[in-house]
Amino acid sequence: MELYELRQKPHLSASSIGDYIECSLLYKLGRVDRLPMEYKADALEYGTVMHIVLGGYYQEKMIGNKMLLKDIHQSFEEHWTRIAKGRKDIKYAKGKDFETLLMNGRDLLTAWYMNSKEDNYTVLSIEEPFSFYIPGIDVPIIGATDLREEDDAGTIIITDFKTSARAYSIDEVDKNFQMLIYFMAERANGYKDGEILLKFDTLIKTMKPKFEQYYTSRSEIDELRAIRKIQAVWKGIQNEVFIPNDTSWRCKNCSYRKACDEWFIRRAA
Repeated sequence: MELYELRQKPHLSASSIGDYIECSLLYKLGRVDRLPMEYKADALEYGTVMHIVLGGYYQEKMIGNKMLLKDIHQSFEEHWTRIAKGRKDIKYAKGKDFETLLMNGRDLLTAWYMNSKEDNYTVLSIEEPFSFYIPGIDVPIIGATDLREEDDAGTIIITDFKTSARAYSIDEVDKNFQMLIYFMAERANGYKDGEILLKFDTLIKTMKPKFEQYYTSRSEIDELRAIRKIQAVWKGIQNEVFIPNDTSWRCKNCSYRKACDEWFIRRAA
């Protein structure tokens, strides 16, 4: 089943669980009330295009081809133009616009292409959807892994493509919740006893664009802790416990800012 089909039915995902934990009012406004976003952040659309471009590169690798850098640049330019040009609902960060991100995208992909290490991994799938259940929750947890590969020893390598304004710390990598969900999905769908390695391919949007890879892993203890956390999130959702976190780092660029302000005004009246 495709991801868009899985999204048509009640479900949880790494992003929805993260939204609830960070600000459960954000979860309510976007996923219960289904309010339209007031705008789209440029980083969100930019990241989407990067996922498409990198996915296309590995699609070619799967059939034995290696894309040239000029073709990768062309792919980015075509998709960024298609998705972003002329859009009035995209909110650009200070000093950014369609053209600056177009140029930055080419430089960022050059850094990725020139610094990617050759490996002998076999590409298994790109953007493969998944669905699995955990005890006590009657809706599935769904998502899609950007890239699944296998090495000569049979280890499964799950890669998540990221664009970031800065490098990640080891703590951020090792505690990333989305990666834990990927680990759980892989174990739930046939690889419970196999070796699973997790990897970030991170395109860093600094003044001089950089590319860094971060490897990490998860354990059964991490999975048990996640299950308890997800069960608590689901209980809160079922009981309609939605608490605003107006000190969150996400407030500054929240695409539900006006709806949040209106919620406070209505509650105070």
